[in-house]
Order: sequence, then structure tokens, then C-alpha cells
Amino acid sequence: MRSIPFASRNLKELLRDPLTIIFCVGFPVILLLLFYAIQSNIPVSLFEVPTLAPGIAVFGLSFITLFAGSLLAKDRTSSFLMRLYTTPLTSFDFILGYILPLIPIAAAQSIICFAVSIPLGLPFDPNLLLALAVLLPAAFLFIGIGLLLGSLVGDKAVGGISSILINVAAWLSGIWFDVKLVGGAFETVSYLLPFAHAVDAARAAATGNYPEITPHLWWVIGYAAVILAAAIFVFGWKIKRQNG
Repeated sequence: MRSIPFASRNLKELLRDPLTIIFCVGFPVILLLLFYAIQSNIPVSLFEVPTLAPGIAVFGLSFITLFAGSLLAKDRTSSFLMRLYTTPLTSFDFILGYILPLIPIAAAQSIICFAVSIPLGLPFDPNLLLALAVLLPAAFLFIGIGLLLGSLVGDKAVGGISSILINVAAWLSGIWFDVKLVGGAFETVSYLLPFAHAVDAARAAATGNYPEITPHLWWVIGYAAVILAAAIFVFGWKIKRQNG
């Protein structure tokens, strides 16, 4: 409960820049429409909407990293957060206060992506609700990465590093091409990281391939848990250094 007022304030901060939120939600939809147009003229199985939409939804979530990192990094250098250090809020309370307002934005991204995909050929069935649930750990993963970055580096550095991460997530997740076709070290690295697992889990959920969900989902949950724990630890360490 101590995090709720702080989360409310963070939501207001995020909403002060609606153009960024519109871009965050709208850009994945533009990509979806673009690749749908490509698939319509040059049939490629990977760009079929039931396969493409879950991947685009995961890619959209990667933009949340920039939101989370920038907000925390800006607060770290402000007198506002310095004053909050004197309150009973713990490191967990702070991190939770950043997570809570970002989850609705992440959910809106995924819902809009799937809603646009339905007229394009994505089956409208209960599997979509399952896919939305499967995307939740991926949302926590990208939020956690952003908060860890925001705890470690300054606001300007967050933007550059987040851009690199977005590109890594795009190329190593199998959204645009099947990493198994590349094979070798590329495939190995892709499946050592969580991004390809997030895409495969979402695709399995959206297409009703239930046995394939859990093996991939555990990778995402594991990464998300470790990164969020690291964000809490590093944030607390920074507080002690600034107050020490």
C-alpha cells in the first residue's frame, strides 16, 4: 500500500508526455500493418498474422524499457527522490511504485496489437486471453531491465542503451526471421537470452499449442525475477551510497 501514492505520481509523470506513449503503442501497430502488406504480396509463413502478431507484441514491450529507465534515472538526480529517501519506503516499495503504472501501458500495447490483428486474420478465440497472460512475464522482464538501467546509469545513457537493447531484442527474438534457419552460435545465443523464448511462448499461446508454452515461459519468468531482484538490490545500494 505504501507504493500506491508513489505509483500514482509516476503514472502522472508518464502521462505528461502523451506523444511518447502514442509512439510506444502505435509504432508496433505500424510494423504489423507493414509486414501484413508484405505478406499479402509475397507470401511468407513467418509474416502470417497468427505468427507475426505475438512477435510484434513482444517487440512493442521492449519500448517499455526506455520508459522505466528514463523515469527512474531522472528521479535519481532530482530533489524529489532525495526527499523520499527519508520516508519508510523500502527499495522494494520504490521499484514496485515504478512497476505498477507501467503494467497498464504494457497491457494496452498488447491488447491494441491483437485488436488490430483480428481483422487481418488473427483468430478471435480464448487463446488470445491466454496469449495476453503469457505476455505478462515479458512485460515484467522489459520493465525490470529498464529499472536496472535507470538505477545504474544516467538519463542520457538510458536512451542509448535502451535503443541497443530494443535492436538486440528485435534481431535475437525470431520476430522477423526464424533463428533456427540461421542456426549455429546465433541460434544458441538467441535461446540463451529470454527474447526468443518470450516470442515462442506468446506464439504457442495464441495458436493453442499449449505444451510449447511452459518450457519457454519459464525462461522468461526466470530472467524477469533475476533482473527485478537485481534492480531492487542496485537501487537500494545507490540509496545507501547517496545517504551515506
